[in-house]
Amino acid sequence: MTMPTVIGTDRLELGEGIRWADGRAVLTDILSGRLLSAPGRPAAPLARITQLPCPLGAVAPIEDRPGHWIAAAGTGICRIDPAGRVDWIARPEDDAPVPMRMNDGVADPQGRFWAGSMAYEATEDAGSLYRMDRDGCVTRVLRDITVPNGPAFTADGTVMYLADSARGLVRRYSIDPVTGDVGEPVPHITFSTGSPDGMTTDTEGGLWIAVWGAGQAHRYHPDGTLDRIVELPAAQPAGLCLGGPDGRTLLVTSARIGLSRPSPLDGAVFAFRVDVPGTPAAPYRPEHTKSPAPTDPDAAGDTAVRPDSP
Repeated sequence: MTMPTVIGTDRLELGEGIRWADGRAVLTDILSGRLLSAPGRPAAPLARITQLPCPLGAVAPIEDRPGHWIAAAGTGICRIDPAGRVDWIARPEDDAPVPMRMNDGVADPQGRFWAGSMAYEATEDAGSLYRMDRDGCVTRVLRDITVPNGPAFTADGTVMYLADSARGLVRRYSIDPVTGDVGEPVPHITFSTGSPDGMTTDTEGGLWIAVWGAGQAHRYHPDGTLDRIVELPAAQPAGLCLGGPDGRTLLVTSARIGLSRPSPLDGAVFAFRVDVPGTPAAPYRPEHTKSPAPTDPDAAGDTAVRPDSP
């Protein structure tokens, strides 16, 4: 078996949220609040882009604004500018009954940003999935998730995959590409060993999943059948993406958190060559309009939060 390349000399506590954006891999070390970029040389350390005073789950680049990010962080969603300044858009988990943080997040092909929340103690059903539309409105679209990871979208944005890691389950949802409305959940993949964590899709509609606790990354065909297993020398793969100049490099983050005796490569970032390419991370595409008027936050059973500015 071909061994993956180790990228960088760092060993992360909870390395996740890796994305290929602006010709480089960016990733987070969630609990330390760091946004990092992978080095050009495998033997160099990861470079710090910025550090927040709160957990940082994942980011998406903002279209036509180099160095600007939309982030799932703390108890909500914020913008980060090139100087590291934070502009909070919404913090919907501030008043939750248990301490909460944001986890994974990604932009869809239509330019919306989706992000999941979870309890620090992984309290059952405490988590939610939020969608930030292009006008900046943040809406809770799914409830009763324990540890949401992903989501990942098909190229046309009409299918979303979302993992509930604590349940060992990946669900599939239909998405209205115009409105972002979410259809009913369909069980897609169930895990008996390990837990599904970060996910991404490739140009053939295959779904790659980092399998926490199994030391593996799996590729599935669009119908949910297993296609390939990549063995990794780390127990807790946590996030992945497809990148590199040709999109055929599978980049995988891992974590040391919770391991009583971590190995030398637990917490490392890995690179592995694959046959089917992926595409760079989709950007968040803000509408350049004035802030919309507030609406009833309980309409249609969702929680809607309007931003202070677009």
